[in-house]
Amino acid sequence: MATTAAVKEIFKALPYIKRVGAKHLWFDFDEEADVLYVSLERPQRATDTDILEDGIFLRLRGSKVVGITVTNISKKFRAGY
Repeated sequence: MATTAAVKEIFKALPYIKRVGAKHLWFDFDEEADVLYVSLERPQRATDTDILEDGIFLRLRGSKVVGITVTNISKKFRAGY
């Protein structure tokens, strides 16, 4: 059941990811730190970070989004973020 909910959340995000122009996505999960890293380019070579709400960080190179970091990811999925 939790896996189905996670897949549904990923599908909801796809239109937004497509608008960013990413052709490939890489997901890395650090279970111990409970952090999800999403890379839109590899290597990211980010030069700046925008801090969004509640532990979500956009990794930027200039004005281009090259990655997303989400802290406390398991709590966000349990809460129906």
